[in-house]
Amino acid sequence: MSAAPSAATSITPVVVRLKLSLLRNGLRQSAGRRTVYITSLVVVALLAALQFLGLIALRGNAHAASVTVLLLAVMALGWAVMPLFFPSGDETLDPTRLVMLPLRPRPLVRALLVASLVGIGPLFTLALLVGSVIALARDAAGFVVSLVAVPLALLICVALARAVAAANIRLLSSRKGRDLAVLSGLVIAVGAQLVNFGVQQLGTAGLGQLDPAAEVLAWVPPSSALGAVDAASDGSYGVAVAQLGLSAGALVLLLGGWSRTLTRLMTSGDGSTLQAAEPSGTRDRGAGGLARLLPGGRTGTVMERSLRYAWRDPKTKAAWVTSLAIGLIVPVFNAMQGTGSIYFACFAAGMLGIQMYNQFGQDTSAFWMVAMTISSTRDAYVELRGRALALLLISLPYATLVVVATTALLDDWATLPEALGLSLALLGAMLAAGAWSSARFPYSIPQEGYKNVAPGQSGLATVAIFGGMVGAALLCAPVIALTIWLNVASGGDRWAWLLLPGGAAYGALLTLLGLRLAAPRTAQRLPEILAAVSKG
Repeated sequence: MSAAPSAATSITPVVVRLKLSLLRNGLRQSAGRRTVYITSLVVVALLAALQFLGLIALRGNAHAASVTVLLLAVMALGWAVMPLFFPSGDETLDPTRLVMLPLRPRPLVRALLVASLVGIGPLFTLALLVGSVIALARDAAGFVVSLVAVPLALLICVALARAVAAANIRLLSSRKGRDLAVLSGLVIAVGAQLVNFGVQQLGTAGLGQLDPAAEVLAWVPPSSALGAVDAASDGSYGVAVAQLGLSAGALVLLLGGWSRTLTRLMTSGDGSTLQAAEPSGTRDRGAGGLARLLPGGRTGTVMERSLRYAWRDPKTKAAWVTSLAIGLIVPVFNAMQGTGSIYFACFAAGMLGIQMYNQFGQDTSAFWMVAMTISSTRDAYVELRGRALALLLISLPYATLVVVATTALLDDWATLPEALGLSLALLGAMLAAGAWSSARFPYSIPQEGYKNVAPGQSGLATVAIFGGMVGAALLCAPVIALTIWLNVASGGDRWAWLLLPGGAAYGALLTLLGLRLAAPRTAQRLPEILAAVSKG
């Protein structure tokens, strides 16, 4: 009879080998995957080298501590949020894969923590930490403290990513988690705008503007580890010990929370087992709440369907959130920088109006169920009207809010009526052009992956979107010309307020005409539309 394995046997080498095997086998799957990985490795290595050299160049600079502390705080934030947006980037992030193995939480935490140090991200973070230490340490005491600070900060970053991923693994493996991954591009875009804004502010005010924030973050782990290196170099050994203690305490708390999450994941049921046991009457308790607020008949049904698509379908949700965010970022950020114009607020109406384009393609292959209910021009008109009203339910108050917010930031209230009128006219023109374009140039949107156009339909999508936008600009030209004339003509400012009711009425008229013209074409071309949106 063979002896039982020793309880003291470490599983860490096994998990590290598992991580390496997963990486090796993943690269063997295809040449494309190997190319992407090698390219990513080279790009990250170049960025790490440039970052390392830049941090070394800060040595002796009066604001070196502020830059390094803030840089590590941003890096830690990245470690915390990246698992939420890229859960499939590392198969070992999902501890539920090990749920059937006889493993205890503490040895598993230790093994997964060590395995997490294998990868591109830890190497990049290590380069940042080493470069920061060279920039900060000014004597032997600083370098001695860095021998503890560097591994401590690196372990905090890795443990933070693991703890966040474990706490949200049920979400990340569900449909909502996939929705979150689709929206990751938006978060990166918004973050890039924030970084750009911050860099511009630093360019005008200098690095000294970072000092107040850095003084606070120097006591927040893991940045407190670098704060300890700076404090030790200044001879403040008590402060250095306190900051190292904060970092060590944060690491212990993260590991403890991670361990408790693993215990809960491996000993409790998930939604796939618990949901089946729920009483049937408790799942859709809120069903019908939205329908009660909408008109009756087919119009309300179409509006409800469109709003549910915008909330539940990942591709539609991503398009909506992107339009909402970019439509606000462009005018507000330009206004905050002092270089904007109130007319930039029309960007919100333009971004939201794009959602009216390719209405039938957004339904993908499910459009055949809608097509079966359209037997006349009247049916097509009501269908398009319901979709337009659903879009207006969100875009009309949002576009108004963006115009008012931009006006407040610029303190240009006298121009509010004409800017809002122009925005409403543009929204109506986009709805009209979008309805006609949806009937004339429909194309398919793949349900899987990140592509928004099916293969072979890129040219059609380009014509549909950009051609429709040119058409909307032409439709809006009379209001634009009237706005310019009133701003140029002598005494025109007295009549500028008429642009608000005039623009709103003109936008409503354009929307009605666009729906009327698109309805007969939709009814006549149903077979072609169904074939186009079902492709791929």
